Amino acid sequence: MTKAALTLGAFLLTVSCGSYARTDKAETQISFGSEVARKGLWREAAFRFERAVEKEPNNARAHNNLAVAFEASGEFARALSEYKRALELDPNDSHIRRNYARFAEFYTSYTRTTGKATGGS
Repeated sequence: MTKAALTLGAFLLTVSCGSYARTDKAETQISFGSEVARKGLWREAAFRFERAVEKEPNNARAHNNLAVAFEASGEFARALSEYKRALELDPNDSHIRRNYARFAEFYTSYTRTTGKATGGS
């Protein structure tokens, strides 16, 4: 291996390690999850929001975003649970309250119409 290749390899390893450290933060996971959600990649978004919740279990925004991802994926019972947790953590957040109210109205109608407690498989 040439000296240039070794130097480039060491540089990439350093960049990769630094990048990994940044992705280890809840806020980074939320940001990335939001980005992929805007592209319609809801399962990846849910994965990222779950990582954020693992890092910061009391982060209301992470729970709210996870609920949105579950809702978009048709996992309605899980979405309800996450919306409730987000509201419990930050009952004064108007965005969370609005999301919960909108979803609760939908979910009540959905379960009444279908007789199902979830929208997943």
